[in-house]
Amino acid sequence: MSLIGKEVLPFKANAYHNGDFIEVSEENFKGKWSVVCFYPADFTFVCPTELEDLQDQYATLKELGVEVYSVSTDSHFVHKAWHDSSEAIGKVTYIMIGDPSHTISRNFDVLIEEEGVADRGTFIIDPDGVIQAVEITAGGIGRDASILIDKIKAAQYVRNHPGEVCPAKWKEGGETLKPSLDLVGKI
Repeated sequence: MSLIGKEVLPFKANAYHNGDFIEVSEENFKGKWSVVCFYPADFTFVCPTELEDLQDQYATLKELGVEVYSVSTDSHFVHKAWHDSSEAIGKVTYIMIGDPSHTISRNFDVLIEEEGVADRGTFIIDPDGVIQAVEITAGGIGRDASILIDKIKAAQYVRNHPGEVCPAKWKEGGETLKPSLDLVGKI
């Protein structure tokens, strides 16, 4: 069953953020746009490249009013140890959520039960806490965080302009469509 259009289910978790341990819940996703990026595990191979790439896009995402959360089934303690020992992860300034209970991974339907780790899943959540976009990739395929920018801009545009939709390859300032009977069969 698709999670698109569904509100994020309740959870509480500990996270590592800029040298501190904090508590995070689904309430953190309300009132602003959020990106939740699941990855299999700390101290691995593809994961640090993705999280560093996400950090490289973080300033642009913040300018768009987006907060970023990474999530793995490791604990917040492991996130801190990884942050302190990895050059790539040491750059991360967004919130790193620990999900050792697997609650969040199950809520977002990304848990690989037999391995106890999450798939590579990216979720765009609107200010109402509703999931607007989902991307899941296989463990060996790293994601490109720059792709999130256009997706978020499109999601924000559609939210702010009811009755309009963004076509394929839409860029900010580009033409949108107004679905109607007149368009049927003409695109």
